[in-house]
Amino acid sequence: MKFDLDDIYIEDTCRESALTKRIVARADIPVHFVEDGRVAARPRLDAVDSFAAGKRRLVIMRRRSPFLMACPAGSAKFACCGYLVLTLASNCPMDCSYCFLQEYVADNPGFQIYANYDDAFAELDKLIASTPARHFRVGTGELADSLAMDSLTGLSIELVNFFAARENLTLELKTKTDEIDNLLAVDPKGKVLVSWTLSPRRVFEACEHRTAPPSARIEAAKRVLESGYRVAFHLDPMIAYPDAERDYLALMDELFSAISPAKISFLSMGGLRMTAGLRAAARRRFPKDAMLLGEDVLAEDGRYRTFAPMRIRLYKILADKFKAAGAAVPSYLCMETASVHERVFGAPPSHPAAAGERLATIR
Repeated sequence: MKFDLDDIYIEDTCRESALTKRIVARADIPVHFVEDGRVAARPRLDAVDSFAAGKRRLVIMRRRSPFLMACPAGSAKFACCGYLVLTLASNCPMDCSYCFLQEYVADNPGFQIYANYDDAFAELDKLIASTPARHFRVGTGELADSLAMDSLTGLSIELVNFFAARENLTLELKTKTDEIDNLLAVDPKGKVLVSWTLSPRRVFEACEHRTAPPSARIEAAKRVLESGYRVAFHLDPMIAYPDAERDYLALMDELFSAISPAKISFLSMGGLRMTAGLRAAARRRFPKDAMLLGEDVLAEDGRYRTFAPMRIRLYKILADKFKAAGAAVPSYLCMETASVHERVFGAPPSHPAAAGERLATIR
């Protein structure tokens, strides 16, 4: 286990689940049984930083709401990639200063893992039975890193085997770790995409606490690619600090020297954006992080964003780099308007369903 945990809380109904047995066998820390895991996931009133304390408290519980949902970043206001989210966990043992979870799960920060994930598989089977002509890209990395706790949970093995057996589903495992040992032990049969968030070294050092270094993420991507997985990368959030253009271009040089652009399924980009609540929480928790103090303005969507000309310039420089890479790398913008997309790529974005289908099937 690579991340520190103080306690495990197990909901009574989950005592005999396969997930509980795996975790308890692998984690030598105190175990407590509770009637309702939602209570154990609440903020600790005696903690100086209840969000950080929640990351160290693992709660194994039932998920009461559906597992499958549209990506929370999707909106009629933005160009959308058609991504579906499978919520198997909530919160993350890493601690990036810009992370939206600081606001999104502030009221239940305990690190939750849902033992009834068979219900998630049933939801997916129902989806593909109802729309057999569609192909869906489904990811687990929205409310929790897909692989951070995989050595403890072993969930990736079951996920890969499930998706490998279904023709019109593609799994995306999104991570900032190099936790790939379980992936190398199973055959994805071309149905699993592993994606990494990438940032320049300066952003990693300032913001991305307890994550794997960018070079380690790229090396992990190279290894899973050689084992039959597809790979993709997310430059999100991109931060427009002094020398950012140079650093992001150097990061792409490092990536393309390790992995042929022709073998990258796609690259996404998104600028740093924060609601007022997230901005306040991030600056309170990380007062020395200069990356959080850049030039930003309140945008029409209610989020503070890097001044538009600055972020669009950074997007365009990287988009040109992708085009010049020897094989045009499919790319898109996350949580940007159609007009911004057109200014960067010279064409309007695809309809979300078409974008989702394309990104799910790119080899």
